[in-house]
Amino acid sequence: MCILEGERLILRSPRPTDIAGLLVWLGDFNVSRNMSRVPHPYHEEDAEKFVAGIGPQREGWRYAFSVLRKSDGMFLGGAGLHQDEGGFEFGYWLGTPFWGQGFATEVAHRLVTFAFQDLDQEAVHAGWFYDNPASGHVLAKLGARHNGSQMRECWARGMNLLCHDMLLTRADFLRKHAA
Repeated sequence: MCILEGERLILRSPRPTDIAGLLVWLGDFNVSRNMSRVPHPYHEEDAEKFVAGIGPQREGWRYAFSVLRKSDGMFLGGAGLHQDEGGFEFGYWLGTPFWGQGFATEVAHRLVTFAFQDLDQEAVHAGWFYDNPASGHVLAKLGARHNGSQMRECWARGMNLLCHDMLLTRADFLRKHAA
């Protein structure tokens, strides 16, 4: 079991106790609309499968995390890292009450630090839908650079959307965060 700690957050494997939080936060269309492989509405069966490690996965390594606030153990959202044809892709999401507080940046920073230090990756990538520029800003703060755009499926919206792919190299990340 892998546990990652940030300044204010803990990232750990999903547990059955996270199901209620998954249902509330992913049941919010404002959250699920920004994710590729999350249905809307989001049902208890979806949450149970996620916690059990069943569901939309790609071949290769996969790390899934629940995001908890250190101060009180509140379930805030999720994050993940998986191997795909382009290397390692990472993603993150938070319930709407936790937007705009720097939590997404902290989650993403900790996740890519894990990829570079523990998994010895030279680069990782992440995508953001054209109408979710806040996620693009989080990735830019890490040092990620635009690496092309393509149409990508969004289950919650039931359609393909323009998705911008961002590439983050170890060198760019270290250069951005050397201070």
